[in-house]
Amino acid sequence: MHLHTDSFYVWIRTGFVPPYLPEAARQNEVVLGVIAEAACGYARGDFDVVLDGVVGPWALQPFREAAKRDGLDLYYVVLRPSLEATLARGTAREAKELVDVEPLKGMHAAFVGLGALERHVMDTTEQAAEETADAVRRRARSAAFAL
Repeated sequence: MHLHTDSFYVWIRTGFVPPYLPEAARQNEVVLGVIAEAACGYARGDFDVVLDGVVGPWALQPFREAAKRDGLDLYYVVLRPSLEATLARGTAREAKELVDVEPLKGMHAAFVGLGALERHVMDTTEQAAEETADAVRRRARSAAFAL
């Protein structure tokens, strides 16, 4: 199951706040809780679930709680290309959201220096999307990425 986290945000029709803005804190809390429940629901149904989107260390708690409650294993992989690659890929996106340079720089900076979570990082600077997907499939369930 491939869950795009962006979908959960763009489904908001009234009162949407871009999730990278400080005033989106409550919206983000609700959306992340819904994503965690959806992911665990699929996992309880014996689906392998991959979240595709921005899930920073600040957003892990609802996933940890839901996985623990349901007795599920939880793995965390941070795809972190260089800033240059991030900007090139981000500004070339066809989506309307998160294509401006300043928010992209902010998102990149949020994933630098992750401390204990640094072991969850995969440098994807030189990889095409398909190569990254293959690498995640091969390595995602390794002990290095377990939470």
